[in-house]
This record gives sequence, structure tokens and C-alpha cells, in this order.
Amino acid sequence: MAQDCLFCKIARREIPSDFLYEDESVVAFRDINPQAPLHVLVIPRRHIEKISQLKREDGDLVVRMITAANRIAAEQGIAESGYRLIFNCGVDGGQEVYHIHLHLLGGRKMNWPPG
Repeated sequence: MAQDCLFCKIARREIPSDFLYEDESVVAFRDINPQAPLHVLVIPRRHIEKISQLKREDGDLVVRMITAANRIAAEQGIAESGYRLIFNCGVDGGQEVYHIHLHLLGGRKMNWPPG
């Protein structure tokens, strides 16, 4: 974990957050600037700056992140109506915190293109 990374601090519980999910590899919490009625961030406990830095051996980590998001969607009652999962990568991709994170957005109709 990176010492000064905001999401690493959340994963270490140095910054209070209401976890909706956690296991040995990932944690999930509500976004502080929600873009939908349900906006959750799923992050790995291990610090990886950008999705483009993932390697083949990180595949299980990504599956764990998506599985956690699917579980939260079901628990929050949006699994049947639908939801969106997003990874942002780099400045032009809209990444603001340089620790990979999966956005789970739901609770309303999602528009396309996203913006």
C-alpha cells in the first residue's frame, strides 16, 4: 500500500468509511460525490495506480472486484433493473484518484454515451 494514497488509507481504515463489502483482497464504499442514487467504489487493498498497469496474474483481483460489485448490486436491489460498472484510466479517461477503482452506478436509467 502507498502511504499517502487516499484509497490505501481508506482500505487501512485510517480514514473512516462505511464499507458495504470487504474481504481479504477488496473493499467497497460509497462515493463521496455520487453520480447516481447508488454510487459505490470497489478497490483492491493492494495499491495499483492505473488499470493499464494490471498484469495477467491480476485477473483474479479484477474478478473479485466485479463479484463484489455484483453482490452489492443485488443487496441494494438494483441487480434486476440494471447497473453500470466503470474503470477510468488516466487523465483523459477521467481518473482522479490514482489507485484503481471500479465504479458501481445504479438506481436510475444510465444514458449513452456517458459523457
